Amino acid sequence: QVQLVESGGGLVQPGGSLRLSCAASGSIFSINAMGWYRQAPGKQRGLVAAITSDDSTNYADSVKGRFTISRDNAKNTVYLQMNSLKPEDTAVYYCNADILTTGPGSGDYWGQGTQVTVSS
Repeated sequence: QVQLVESGGGLVQPGGSLRLSCAASGSIFSINAMGWYRQAPGKQRGLVAAITSDDSTNYADSVKGRFTISRDNAKNTVYLQMNSLKPEDTAVYYCNADILTTGPGSGDYWGQGTQVTVSS
């Protein structure tokens, strides 16, 4: 019913930058909060950044000042600009969106994940 497609991951050197995108499509009535989570092997998935429908943002302490989350409501898309990347940022990054659908199926949706690897 709703699909979140992520892009922008890849391999980058420490200190480099990446920009992740996540576009939602399907039977969408409205999208409330959107966010990015990440998960490294053997670790729990944790919140990286979130943005509400009124553009209020929240960041994990580990990324504050380096990452910027934004959204384009007309495109149902959320972005994560990642600067000054560190090896500890290496993880699979997942897009999340709280979506009110036009029919059954409202709730949290997840993207498939995109790998971000920060290594020399």
